[in-house]
Amino acid sequence: MKILIVDDEALARQRLSSMLVELNVSYQLVGEAANGQEAINICHANEVDLVLMDIRMPGMDGLAAAAELTKLETPPAIIFTTAYDEHALAAFEHSATDYLLKPIRRERLQQALERAQRPTRAQHTDFGANSGKTVARTHICAYLGRELRTIPLDEIIYFQAKQKYVTAYFNGGELLLEEPLKRLEEEFSDGFLRIHRNALVAKNHLTGMKQDPQGKWRIMLESSPAEPEISRRHLPQLRLWLKGK
Repeated sequence: MKILIVDDEALARQRLSSMLVELNVSYQLVGEAANGQEAINICHANEVDLVLMDIRMPGMDGLAAAAELTKLETPPAIIFTTAYDEHALAAFEHSATDYLLKPIRRERLQQALERAQRPTRAQHTDFGANSGKTVARTHICAYLGRELRTIPLDEIIYFQAKQKYVTAYFNGGELLLEEPLKRLEEEFSDGFLRIHRNALVAKNHLTGMKQDPQGKWRIMLESSPAEPEISRRHLPQLRLWLKGK
């Protein structure tokens, strides 16, 4: 994997470079940049698979640079690095692969690099200006009290709407989101199925369905004892999907 490090602090670039060497010889450092414009220039001149991008930098910041990089024919994956967690929501709106808070731990960097290798280069081209597609996020990000939590999408078991909020349920707990279920359905339609007007279920966690003593149909989930109800309206579609698995 060819990696570009972007940070206005030389010591921060040096630390990341040293960590890459320690982690894996297959990570090839192709360059370093001190601001967003330098990063864009390097990506235009070289094949870059991944950019480790600081957000707060003089001149063009990391978010602006990321927006420009997505216009490349084959854009790199982007992992944002910053000391300020208030940037996280904006980072994921720019289709970040991951988001690392400084000081960056080696184990957390390794996890982010492994996650960045999952999409193929062909999948990354969906970020291009000519694709005309909206790129789905890879994480769900929201505040839990004062703590900012980011949960990989593939760990979400189901979404359920309650009054004005949507709750994302995952193995480690639940996260309250301030965005409508309809928007989540549109963005994540490839990985989630609508089973009720108030619920979306992850296909990779869905194992079947069953009828309860009251005659209501309920979802069976691989990773959760929860059994969200299936509405009669969505029952036929769900049966077809299960038969085609």
